Amino acid sequence: MFNASNSVRVFLFNVAMINLVAIWLSGFNTVHWFSYVLPSFLIIAAATGLCPGLFISKKILGVFGIKE
Repeated sequence: MFNASNSVRVFLFNVAMINLVAIWLSGFNTVHWFSYVLPSFLIIAAATGLCPGLFISKKILGVFGIKE
C-alpha cells in the first residue's frame, strides 16, 4: 500500500542514526524521553518499509487535490 522504496528506507535509517548520535552527544540521561520516539519510528519504518509519515502525507495532499 504505502511501502517506502529502498532509497527512502536508507534515508529514514540515516536520519534515525543522526538523531541517535545527537542524543548520544547530549547524553542519554540528559535528553527527554520523547527524544527517543522519532528515531524508534524511523528505524521501524526503515526496517519494515511501512512509513506512517508517507501515508499521512499522501492523505493530506489528496485532500488538497495534489497528485503524486
